[in-house]
Amino acid sequence: MSDDGYRGPVTLAVSGRTVEAQAELRGAVEPISGRYRWYGRLSADAEIAELAGVRTRGITLTTPYGSVTTTLADADPWGRYRVGGEGSPPFPVLTEPPA
Repeated sequence: MSDDGYRGPVTLAVSGRTVEAQAELRGAVEPISGRYRWYGRLSADAEIAELAGVRTRGITLTTPYGSVTTTLADADPWGRYRVGGEGSPPFPVLTEPPA
């Protein structure tokens, strides 16, 4: 984990199927709304691409710190799918600014 997110293993689950992947996740508070938005990319993987071809919404993403429901979105040119959400992220968040 870094100060602003999480980098490491994740598990994606939907309809009884699970896929292991690596992820880099980050987040920030939106200054006007005060809401926390988190986002990131999953490692390129044929199983993730297959999963995205079947279902992109209502996917549970789990890290060692928690689970959230997310959506698989736009793959970049390297085949890494985007994930994200609003509210509590699946990783610890700093509650005070770094010194």
